[in-house]
Amino acid sequence: MQATISFTTITALFSFMIIGAFIPSVSTLAVAARSAAFGFSHGLFTSLGIVVGDMIFILIAIYGLSLLANMMGDHFYLIQYLGGMYLIWLGIMLWRSKAKAREFEAGNEASLLSSFMTGLLITLGDQKAILFYLGIFPAFIHLTTITIIDTGIILLVTLVGVGTPKLVYAFIANKTSLMLKSSRATHALNRLAGAVMIGVGLYLLLK
Repeated sequence: MQATISFTTITALFSFMIIGAFIPSVSTLAVAARSAAFGFSHGLFTSLGIVVGDMIFILIAIYGLSLLANMMGDHFYLIQYLGGMYLIWLGIMLWRSKAKAREFEAGNEASLLSSFMTGLLITLGDQKAILFYLGIFPAFIHLTTITIIDTGIILLVTLVGVGTPKLVYAFIANKTSLMLKSSRATHALNRLAGAVMIGVGLYLLLK
C-alpha cells in the first residue's frame, strides 16, 4: 500500500493549518490561560486536547463524511453546551483559587486531564473547525482514493501544524507568569485566567 497524497498537497495543508493555528482564537486563549495559571504542562495538555479534537474531525471527514456529518446534527449543540458549562465551571474554580494554587495543581493528574478536556471540548464545539474539516478539508484530499498511509501522514501534519503554534503560546504565557512572583500578582493572574475561561465558556454557549 502506497501513499497517494502528493508533497504539494501536504505542504499546502500544513501551511494552511500552521497559519490558522497561529491566529489568536478561543483555543489560543485557553492554552495561554491554563499555561499561565498552572504551568507549561497544562498548556501542553490543552494543546494536545485541541489536536485530538482536530484529528477526530479529520477521521470523520475521511471515513464517513456524509453519514457522520448528518448524525452529528443535534449532538453538536449538546457538545457545545456541555463544553461551555464545563469551561465556565473551570473558570469559576480558577477565579476562586488561592495564590498558591499553581504549585498544587502542577502535580495533580486530574487537573492535567481537565486541561486536556478543555482543549478537546473547545475544538469539538468550534463551528469553524467543523466548517474546515467537513467542508474545506475534502478539497485538499481525494477522499475516494485515500489510503491508511495517507491518513497517517495527514494526522502527523495536524500534530505538528496545529500543535506547534499552540505550544509556542503556552511557552510564552508560562514564561510571562513566572516573572510574577508575588502572591498578589499570582492571585490577579489566576483571576485573569479564570475570566478568560468563563469568557470562552460563554462564547460557546451563546454562539
